Amino acid sequence: MASEDKAFDREKFYQQAKNRAVENKKFLERVKKMDPRKVDDAFHTTHEAVFEEMDCLTCANCCKTTSPIFYQTDIERVAKALRMKPGDFVEQYLRIDEDRDYVLKSSPCPFLGDDNYCSVYEARPKACREYPHTDRKKMVQVTGLAYKNTQVCPAVLEIVERLKKIL
Repeated sequence: MASEDKAFDREKFYQQAKNRAVENKKFLERVKKMDPRKVDDAFHTTHEAVFEEMDCLTCANCCKTTSPIFYQTDIERVAKALRMKPGDFVEQYLRIDEDRDYVLKSSPCPFLGDDNYCSVYEARPKACREYPHTDRKKMVQVTGLAYKNTQVCPAVLEIVERLKKIL
């Protein structure tokens, strides 16, 4: 769907994710025990199909509610894009979380515009580049992350719903 199509209904999405949470968690636990190649093929094919239909710019819920982890290379790349020293970037935008990772101090992401475009898109962190992680290799190893992302990303929720019919 294009950006100008109907607006993303965040409350409806959260309700759907909540209603399916127990079932999705059980399903993804079962997926861990399946043939990894079959799981990867199913995830990747479904990922492609869902993202043909969905436009992240209509939602940007990931950018509005969660923070990526910033590795040193990410910090240097984004700081350079902003014409800042890495230390100043860290001081202004980042904090260390309970896992000892650098994450954003606040949400929504300070680089997210009102139009849902990212002002540092070309320099964005690796975690943003790879989100929502449903086209990774060895998906059986990241089913917990997939479950977590069903609570954040409508595309991941849709991917899991479709996978329940084929796996």
